[in-house]
Amino acid sequence: MARTDWKAEAKSLKKKVRKLKDSLTAAAAPVAEAVGEAVGDVLTAARKALKPVSPLAPASFPVLPAIKGAEFAAVEAGVRYQNRKDVMLVRLCPGTTMAGVFTRSSTRSACVRDCQAKLAARVPADAGAAIIVNSGNSNAFTGAVGDRAVTAVTGAVAEALGIPASRVFSSSTGVIGEPLPFEKITARVPDLVAALTEEAVEMAARAIMTTDTFPKGAAATVQGEGGVIRISGIAKGSGMIAPDMATMLVYIFTDARIGANQLQKMVARNVGATFNSITVDSDTSTSDTLLIAATGQSSAAELKGPTLKAFETALHGVMRDLALQVVRDGEGATKLVEVRVTGAASDEDAARVAFAIANSPLVKTAVAGQDPNWGRIVAAVGKSGAQADRDRLTIRFGEILVARNGWRNPDYRETDGAAYMQRQELVFGVDLGLGRSKRSVWTCDLSARYVEINADYRS
Repeated sequence: MARTDWKAEAKSLKKKVRKLKDSLTAAAAPVAEAVGEAVGDVLTAARKALKPVSPLAPASFPVLPAIKGAEFAAVEAGVRYQNRKDVMLVRLCPGTTMAGVFTRSSTRSACVRDCQAKLAARVPADAGAAIIVNSGNSNAFTGAVGDRAVTAVTGAVAEALGIPASRVFSSSTGVIGEPLPFEKITARVPDLVAALTEEAVEMAARAIMTTDTFPKGAAATVQGEGGVIRISGIAKGSGMIAPDMATMLVYIFTDARIGANQLQKMVARNVGATFNSITVDSDTSTSDTLLIAATGQSSAAELKGPTLKAFETALHGVMRDLALQVVRDGEGATKLVEVRVTGAASDEDAARVAFAIANSPLVKTAVAGQDPNWGRIVAAVGKSGAQADRDRLTIRFGEILVARNGWRNPDYRETDGAAYMQRQELVFGVDLGLGRSKRSVWTCDLSARYVEINADYRS
C-alpha cells in the first residue's frame, strides 16, 4: 500500500473511532445519570438512618413503672416516615382526670386548639379517655382541612374504644403546612386498639420522635396513705424548643387519686421552672402540648396533706427530668449548659438576662467551640433589657470567678476557662448585684450539625 493510501486509511479509521466513542458516551450518559441519582438517594437515606445519638443521651431508656388504667400501643402508619412506628395510642380507664398546658403560639395547630377546647369543657371523666399522637406531620397551618383531620382521627378512636370523642385528645408533630393524611392513621386504629398493653410505653415514646435521637422517659414513686403512687412520663423534643409552654410533646401518667382542677393547678405551678426554663434555639413550636392523666387506680387514698406535697415534689422531678432530656437532645448538641442568674432586681429581669444569654448565638457557638469567651456573656446581659450595673456584675464558669466589679478577676487565667469549657456539662453563673431575684435556664450549644439538620429537614 502506498504511503498516501495508508495515511488516508488511518485518518478514516480515527474518524470512525471518534464517532463510535461519541455514540457510546451519548448512550451511557442517561445510565450514568440514573446511577448517580440512585447512589445519591441511597447515601441520603443512609445518612438520615444513621444519624448519631446525642453524646448527652442517657445510657438507656429508663424502666418506667406500669400505670394501672393506662395502656399503650404504637404502629407504622407511614404518615411521613417509612419502616418505623409513627403513631401511638393511649387508652385511659373510666374515672381518669386530665390536665394540660399548651403553646401560646398564635399559629398553634388544630390538635392544640381541639385539646384546649376539650379540657375547658370539663366533660365528666367516667367515660374514660384516650390520647393519639402521630409524628412526621404537625397538622399545623392547614386551615379547615386540619380541623377535619382532627375530627376524623379522634372520631375513629372514640368509635373503636366506645368513648365520647370529647374525651379523645390528639397531637401531631412534624412538618408544618402540609395536610395530614389522616386516612393512614384511621386505617390503623383497629390495630392500635388490638395491641394495647400497659408495657408498651417505650414503644409509644419512640413513635412520637421526629429529629430526636433517643426516646425520653422519666418516673417517680411516692408512698401514699395505703399504697404506692406511681408517675411515668414520656416526651419528644429536639429542635424548635423555646419557653412558651410546652415547648415539646409531653405525656405524663399517674395512678394518683386527684381532681382535675387540683391537677391543673399543680401542673401550672411547676411548668415555669421546668418546661418553661429550657431553650434550644429560641423557636416556639405550633404544636407544643403537655397532657397529664391521673387514672385514680392506686390503692393509696386521695391526695391530701403531706402526701399531696410529696406527690407535687415528685411530679416536679419528672417534669424537670424530661425537660432536661429535651435539651440534652437539642439538635446537634454536644454540651448541656445551665445559665444561673442571681441578684436581679426582679423575677422578670432575672428571666430576661438568663434567656438573653441562653439564646445568644454568639454564646452558644462559643460553647460549641469550647471558647471561654466570657465577653459574649457580658454583651448578652447588656442587650437583655434588664436593669444591670457594670460595676456590680459578677461572672463565673462553674466555681471559677471570671469577672467582678466591672472588670476581669486579676486571678482568672484563660487556660482555666478553656479547660472548663471542655466539659460536657457547664454552668454559667451571673450575679447582677441588684436584688434577690434569681432564675436558672438550661440550653445547649449551637453546632454545625444544627444547621445541617434544619437545612435538610423537609428533604
